[in-house]
Amino acid sequence: MVNKLIISNCVEVLSESFLNQKPADLILSYFFKKNKNLGSHDRSHIAELFYGVIRNKRYLNKIAGDDVPHKLILIYLIKVLGKSIREIRSILSESEELWLKEIKSKKIVIEDWATKLSVPDWLWVRLLNQLGEDNAIKLAKSLLIPATFNLRVNTLKDKSVAAILVELRESFPQLAKSILETKISPIGISLPRGTAIHRHPLFLNGNIEVQDEGSQILSFLLAPGRGQMVADFCAGAGGKTLAISALMKNTGRIYAFDISDRRLANLKQRLKRSGGSNIMMQRIANENDLKIKRLKGKFDRVLIDAPCTGLGTLRRNPDLKWRQTEISLFELVSKQKAILNSAAQLCKIGGYLVYATCSLLNEENEEQINQFLINYPNFKLILPNTILSKYGITVGHDQYLKLNPYQNNTDGFFGALFKRVE
Repeated sequence: MVNKLIISNCVEVLSESFLNQKPADLILSYFFKKNKNLGSHDRSHIAELFYGVIRNKRYLNKIAGDDVPHKLILIYLIKVLGKSIREIRSILSESEELWLKEIKSKKIVIEDWATKLSVPDWLWVRLLNQLGEDNAIKLAKSLLIPATFNLRVNTLKDKSVAAILVELRESFPQLAKSILETKISPIGISLPRGTAIHRHPLFLNGNIEVQDEGSQILSFLLAPGRGQMVADFCAGAGGKTLAISALMKNTGRIYAFDISDRRLANLKQRLKRSGGSNIMMQRIANENDLKIKRLKGKFDRVLIDAPCTGLGTLRRNPDLKWRQTEISLFELVSKQKAILNSAAQLCKIGGYLVYATCSLLNEENEEQINQFLINYPNFKLILPNTILSKYGITVGHDQYLKLNPYQNNTDGFFGALFKRVE
């Protein structure tokens, strides 16, 4: 239900977003903290409208002819959500209604796909070159559809996937038919976006963690064993660290490395819920920190979830396509190379190394791997399915793990698995 309150608040937060290069989710979170009088339903509608406009911004700009948030919202309601003028008349002034009627009467022809699908030109050129037009269109369309909400069942706890499905369906009877097992991950559950899970006993008790299905698969690709030494090189808030801990049955030791105290503090809170006890958090200054050099050749498994453009997550973070540029891409590619080269030193002979991103671009993925293999002939690629099939996971037969929204209904993920042979 869209009303004037929702529109006016959405205009305010969009105006802030257009002026500020900060992540959209942080801007929205700060806005809600300032406006505590807004109820949960209003917040949900404001968020949906806010992200919908950002997701389709280039297309909306083309029709509206400018960047005025109020106009973009009205065009979004009419052209994307398919509302009739009659349906939204209560929120329109007389001049706005006349303007929308004029817009609807015009036959605006948008021929280029980059505009129709709201993709920046620099990104569209890359998708065309990598995928060809048909698949680039399919991918771009899928990135305009908001993602579902995924959970990972914590196998350190005593509840099975089936048992948790029953509990969730009982807790949310109106959503029961939409609460499903994920199709690829054997420990994943999919729910409608916006499901209020963070105060649910299953979440508070650590039985479930919020984690995209694609991200869950990367932990399986690493194939950590009981009693092993594992490095999660760019641990962030620790979603994959916790998943690895569960796969290891709380044995061995996992070093969670990150440059951010704040992210490691978030991991600490999640760790308390999870019941994991084999994780050691390590803040490092950079990829060349002395702590890294002292651990050279000590690890059975090394995971590098490298900092990247994040373009595989546009269903959740649509503002990234407007905040990232070719310049930031080149800077990230350089950073990824340095991190990959440094983290590889941690891997012992016979150990596994996984390089992963949530990007869709060859520069961050295949091209990084090709260069790494030239520089480090002591590492050999392993086909992902030789590992994933042991967990009952099948995601194609490529030499890399590659997931995307239009083929797999996951975020876009890339993973390369290596074995150090000498």
